[in-house]
Amino acid sequence: MKPIIITLDEVTRDPHNKLTRSAVLTLTQRIAELAREPRPLVITGNSHFYSAGADLEEIRALTGPAAYEFAQIGQELMNIIASFPAPVIAAIAGYCMGGGLDLALACHYRIAAPNAIFGHRGAALGLITGWGGTQRLPRLIGRGRALQLFVAAEKLYAKEALRIGLVQQIADQPTIAAMQRLTSTA
Repeated sequence: MKPIIITLDEVTRDPHNKLTRSAVLTLTQRIAELAREPRPLVITGNSHFYSAGADLEEIRALTGPAAYEFAQIGQELMNIIASFPAPVIAAIAGYCMGGGLDLALACHYRIAAPNAIFGHRGAALGLITGWGGTQRLPRLIGRGRALQLFVAAEKLYAKEALRIGLVQQIADQPTIAAMQRLTSTA
């Protein structure tokens, strides 16, 4: 079966691929529909931004109940991806930050371009992820290293991400590498 490519640019209509409420709901609906007749998925962004994460302007405007709802819809998206009945690969180039990293972590496999930069910079802004990254990242790279990423709000580059197990592969063209991986295992 030929894999399906979901390009975040088409959903977000934003060059930074910010995960607005609308984008999260659209992705959730699209992936839930695809799960009915599952085919492998590749989720990708553009050459500069896989995703900058949640839209900070939207977050600033949230009240307590609205913030809770936003966390829930983000968790729903990440859980639908994590439990998708076919392989899901994140093909990451450029920045993969905050909620964008949560999105990549929900995928079953991650391929990064050499220019990929990862981070959960929320601590520098007084925020912490509510979309499951605090659970998925420690399982993947260990509690101590994950805590360092969250608390220090540091960035990781592709080579280091590969070394610590955040990504499984580096490829000059991650979307093509993902398609090759999925078609060779079909």
